[in-house]
Amino acid sequence: MSQSYQNTSDIYPSLVYDDAPAAIEWLNRAFGFKTQFVVPGPDSRVEHSELSMGNGVIMVSSPKPEMNWLSPRNLSSVAQALSVYVDDPDAHHDIAVAAGARITRPLQTEEYGARGYMVTDPEGHVWYFGNYRPGAYWSQASGTENQA
Repeated sequence: MSQSYQNTSDIYPSLVYDDAPAAIEWLNRAFGFKTQFVVPGPDSRVEHSELSMGNGVIMVSSPKPEMNWLSPRNLSSVAQALSVYVDDPDAHHDIAVAAGARITRPLQTEEYGARGYMVTDPEGHVWYFGNYRPGAYWSQASGTENQA
């Protein structure tokens, strides 16, 4: 675990993967996450893990049927997508494609100036990677600053 990492986010998505150890390795390689902490369980399970990127953290675990936590590969549809800020969406896109990520929306520049792309990971989680941070557009449009 990295002792120097300082998290400043207030939202921590928890993602479930049938093969959590393989997913952690893939998320690091394809998307640039860094594994900070893993709690292994029996039979190659991951009971809990924390991966960081920038100032964000996601948690990854194996399925927990007692809590109705399943991998999207076991569901007929997905009800959420994760949006992640990256400095260079073009370079990030190229790395993800080289790692086998399935692009579901091509790399493009949006009408409000952001650039990004949408991808599905090997178990069906939907991700958007781009150079836009929520709040920037509507703060500029209204002439006000974000207030906590």
